[in-house]
Amino acid sequence: MIPNAKTPLLPLLIIGSMYVILGFSVGINAYFIPFVQEAFTVSTAASYLIMTATFSAYILFGLPSGRILKRVGYRRGITVAFAMIAVGFALIGYSATVRQFPLFLAALFIIGMGQTLLTGAINSYVTIIGPAESAASRISAMGIADKLALAGASLVLGSFLDLSAIRLTDAVIPFYAIAVTLFLLGLAVLRSPLPNIHAEGEADETSNGTSNGHDTRGIWAYPHAVLGAVAIFFDVGVEIVALGSINDYAKVLGLPSPEHYVWLTTFGMVGGYLAGIVFIPKLVSQRTALALCCLLGVATVVSITLVPPAISIYLVGGLGLANSLLWPTIFPLALTGLGRFTKTGSAMLVMGIIGGAILPLVYGFAAERVGYQWAYLVCLPSYLFMFYYALWGSRIPPRNAPHAVLAESEGSHG
Repeated sequence: MIPNAKTPLLPLLIIGSMYVILGFSVGINAYFIPFVQEAFTVSTAASYLIMTATFSAYILFGLPSGRILKRVGYRRGITVAFAMIAVGFALIGYSATVRQFPLFLAALFIIGMGQTLLTGAINSYVTIIGPAESAASRISAMGIADKLALAGASLVLGSFLDLSAIRLTDAVIPFYAIAVTLFLLGLAVLRSPLPNIHAEGEADETSNGTSNGHDTRGIWAYPHAVLGAVAIFFDVGVEIVALGSINDYAKVLGLPSPEHYVWLTTFGMVGGYLAGIVFIPKLVSQRTALALCCLLGVATVVSITLVPPAISIYLVGGLGLANSLLWPTIFPLALTGLGRFTKTGSAMLVMGIIGGAILPLVYGFAAERVGYQWAYLVCLPSYLFMFYYALWGSRIPPRNAPHAVLAESEGSHG
């Protein structure tokens, strides 16, 4: 999307670079699953604790991260997030030295805390910086940077961590270098011209005496926001299952260069993002795009179980297309009309990312019992709920909430 007068270009470029860092830090998980199984000698199910360690931070640090953003603003909040992620990467290097799997998981949890803060900041920023009806288009543009960096993480890690000859000592110096780089980038953001912005009606938060915390009681008057957090739970769950399992699945099938198969899922997501940039809201609404992606997800999951394994892995990559516009459409639909509860709603949505910890773990247990191919059926309920949210859940009006009216135009931010 080419930003118009209501969508300044420079802030979007700065935030776009933040999506790159976020994508890279999440992308290490997809690579680490098969690596950790052999390096630390753990089971398949235990290796998926990598996802749990990272994404459980979203539920535990979700509301605190929102309070940090309210207190210090977007720019300083992003700097704090970078510092947290840098500390986490440094601890990964140290855990490789002492060969302690629990310390390795603790490092990923700290990275998850930084990701929580960074996710809340940049997604809220992109949602409210321009017209609400085109928020999905802006988030799709940012998503391209995010997912390319996510898949690129496998290439970067693959340059010094060989899945066919795993040695923990290879991880020490590179991760220390990544930590230093992230810390310096955080300082650069602090000195950048990124302006602080507010959603329409958000200034009322201070005047109503809630500037030092989140009015979590008020947000429950907005069912579409609460259901949106549940939808985010399922969205991130199916997204991480596809991105995090495909390399492992390729390795089990004995395919060459298994660390590169995550690119199939990534290319699918990038293709969907490009479609979102072009067609939303010109030809399809955000709700319609969400419903279509859910139907595609159901069809793809069923097809994975019906074709030979050597073909099914390419359909796993196809899940990237089905998943591409889930987040870009759910996030703005859930923030619609929240007014002074926008930051509270955003924090609640970020907490929904815990789905990235739960569903991959369920998939890991299922894969050990019924095989990788049939385990993808655990994604079906997720797509069905998000389909409900697209057509009905996102339309439920606020209950006794005079501060905002759920607009039929799908948004009132900007």
